Amino acid sequence: MDSNALLCAAIANHITTSPQKRITFAQFMDLALYHPEYGYYSSDAVKIGFKDSDFFTSPNLCPDFGELLAEQFLQMWEILGKPVPFSLVEMGAGQGLLALHILKYHQQHHPDFFMVLEYIIVEKSPTLRQEQQQRLQDFPVRWCNLEEIPPNAIAGCFFSNELVDAFPVHQFILETGELREIYVTTDSNEKETNVSFPMPHAPCPSFVEVTGEPSTPQLAEYLDLVEMDFTQSAYPDGYRSEINLAALDWLSIVADRLQRGYVLTIDYGYPASRYYNPRRSQGTLQCYYQHRFHDNPYINIGRQDITAHVDFTALERWGDKYNLKNIGFIQQGLFLMALGLGDRIAALSEQKQPLSQLLQHRDALHQLIDPTGLGGFGVLIQSKGLDNTETSQKLKGLTLPE
Repeated sequence: MDSNALLCAAIANHITTSPQKRITFAQFMDLALYHPEYGYYSSDAVKIGFKDSDFFTSPNLCPDFGELLAEQFLQMWEILGKPVPFSLVEMGAGQGLLALHILKYHQQHHPDFFMVLEYIIVEKSPTLRQEQQQRLQDFPVRWCNLEEIPPNAIAGCFFSNELVDAFPVHQFILETGELREIYVTTDSNEKETNVSFPMPHAPCPSFVEVTGEPSTPQLAEYLDLVEMDFTQSAYPDGYRSEINLAALDWLSIVADRLQRGYVLTIDYGYPASRYYNPRRSQGTLQCYYQHRFHDNPYINIGRQDITAHVDFTALERWGDKYNLKNIGFIQQGLFLMALGLGDRIAALSEQKQPLSQLLQHRDALHQLIDPTGLGGFGVLIQSKGLDNTETSQKLKGLTLPE
């Protein structure tokens, strides 16, 4: 398999220097994706799109996704009383395509909004940040870490598209009715091997799973938050799933930095009752490698994306604790249709372009609303600091036709 030997060695060292010679799966996933030198998102391994890549996102299909989002951001600005500046904070901006489509659309169609728009990108990956800076060099965009934004500094909207699914997750398993955490260690042969300074093409250490007591009481607190009780007989022995504590930490920071406005989160996931359905007995963890997906995170280490579906109930209830009011939760397909995607599909027949391009564009628009694919993604919108009049104005993306 195509693993990065230097990254495997770094993970193995982390394990062997840990007190119990093991790390949580969340620590393993964090190193595999975000190790500062060799992680998937830290190196040039990350590839997004259709050709020679691992996966694609909505902005790769066509500009319409970003343009429709742009219309929603315009309405948010109007509801808030047209503050100057209006800050759009995109967290995890991929290749910068979504930012490009949003900014170009406002520049061409809403110049008054474009003039007061402050576009900020929060990007952890140095490789992707470099690509974003190249693509967006003609626009006034600034990059920073989330922690660098002062408290209560943002009037506007924090938003993300397929960000939270890539946060490191803890994994647990039920053993004789008891919740146990899944840890990662090296096999017995590798434990005796010096892996501090491997050759770049040396064989990777083998990683194996072991179970133990939960590493933190926060896991139980998370399950209390979403009201899940795994002692029920409906859950079979060996049932396993994930808990995303990093998502709660992230949302806490976002809420702290937002003074007035919205948080818009688009991702694949479910409410807790569906996420932890007894029939979903092996969790939601998936790996993406060259447009194929599987559930083995211990191969292609550093060369593949690792994701888990989002528990939207956790984001809603954790947001409540930090003064984020739940405005609405809707499927992406319905959200985009409410913003005018149906009109765009209908208007295609009137456009003068080659038939092949027209069909390709129509196919892209249909993919955005396909309920079995991107259209089935969840869109969660939360607000903070709005008065009753502002809250009463329903967002276009949540306004479905009668």
